[in-house]
Amino acid sequence: MIGIGLLGASKIAPNAIIRPAALREDCVIQAVAARDETRAQAYADKYDIPHVETSYEALIARDDIDLIYNALPPSLHCELAILAAQHGKAVLCEKPFAMNADEARRMVDAATAAGTVLIEAFHYRYHPAFLAFEAILKSGKIGDIEDISGVFDIHLPNRAGELRYVPELGGGAMMDLGCYPLHALRLLTEQEPVVTEASNELHPSGVALSSWASLTFGDVPGVIDCNMGQDAIADNRIHVVGSLGVAKFVNFVQPHEWNPQTGFEIYVEVDGRREITTLLNVPESWKRSTYEYQLDHVVKVMRGEVAALTGGEDAIATMTAIDAVLAS
Repeated sequence: MIGIGLLGASKIAPNAIIRPAALREDCVIQAVAARDETRAQAYADKYDIPHVETSYEALIARDDIDLIYNALPPSLHCELAILAAQHGKAVLCEKPFAMNADEARRMVDAATAAGTVLIEAFHYRYHPAFLAFEAILKSGKIGDIEDISGVFDIHLPNRAGELRYVPELGGGAMMDLGCYPLHALRLLTEQEPVVTEASNELHPSGVALSSWASLTFGDVPGVIDCNMGQDAIADNRIHVVGSLGVAKFVNFVQPHEWNPQTGFEIYVEVDGRREITTLLNVPESWKRSTYEYQLDHVVKVMRGEVAALTGGEDAIATMTAIDAVLAS
């Protein structure tokens, strides 16, 4: 049995790991840690979590914890990931992986030295829909990739305590939203980007409300765009132009709960022939949340059955690219 500890009484954890773990017989949520004891206890009561810690360090040190899920602000990822590695614990770390590439390198080095698992929680990466889209591009069906772009726009209101508007905590559209298309474009082109031009619209707090960047992935031009401001219209998609056709993936960061109204669309057109794949014409085995597939993968990595698809050098490379966009 894999005991899971939650760092932070977060809004994302119920969808990201509490419900996926409840569907399995080999995982159990053992404890949650939050600095506010009242809040932590209320969270534990709501989600039937047996133990509460008011210290992140105490949770990491628990003997009944094998896997740490870190959904704290990015500013608290590095040191706690290193501490978890020193305690021999596996870590599933929410994106963005760290505050910058230097921190990402420290985290990866610590896990490597300790021989522990450290995975970045890019949940979209594990779903059959994305794997199918990736396979389409690698098959050569639309020919050589000639242009690629990705967008993730959604309004994130600046409410009290909203970390995305606090630069010291790792806020901003590029960190929270843009990391997804940036990671996906790196993956699909199998090239590391060079930023040729970028712009960031800043909030008075100093975080980027929106970011846009023109990049090259080897010989392939690309664009990423993200917006969390009031003018953002909800959209996340990848668009690829090939020498023989086009392919796009709408809602590649799929919703937490699948249904036809909030599902995805994979669109491919070659020689005037169109193929459209949606939630309505896929196998039943696809109709699980991205987070369920993510936990499948984490467990397999912990058992030594597969290599981690995210984390390690991949996580460092994504943070390097994010640094470059924000610096530009």
